[in-house]
Amino acid sequence: MTANMGTADRALRLAAGVALIVLALFSGAGLFDAVIWKYGIVAVGLVLIGTAALRFCPLYRVLGIRTRRT
Repeated sequence: MTANMGTADRALRLAAGVALIVLALFSGAGLFDAVIWKYGIVAVGLVLIGTAALRFCPLYRVLGIRTRRT
């Protein structure tokens, strides 16, 4: 598992992941009243945070994308 994500990509994923989790759990928006939406968005946020932490995106690998400088 080689790193394929650059610093800017990681920072954006981390920020988006945290924002999604905070939005889903603390916003009180009507969309998140349904449990499936609330925890679905939290799961997406956790995946974004996980890929940022590991510096590896499986979808990038399949598509042949690298945002990391060599």
